[in-house]
Amino acid sequence: MKKNMGATDKIIRILIAAVIAVLYFTKVITGTLGIILLVLAVVFVLTSLISFCPLYKPLGISTCQKKQ
Repeated sequence: MKKNMGATDKIIRILIAAVIAVLYFTKVITGTLGIILLVLAVVFVLTSLISFCPLYKPLGISTCQKKQ
């Protein structure tokens, strides 16, 4: 798996995941929407840890800095 996520992309995903987790555990978001967003937050964290987004691959997107 070739990395396709840059540092900024990873930081943004982790921050979004943290906000979703806080909102879920403080019961601001609940029910089905809360569970869906919590699953999305877990996906964001996992993709950030491995620096690879499967959705970026077919779309040809890479947020990594190019080596000069």
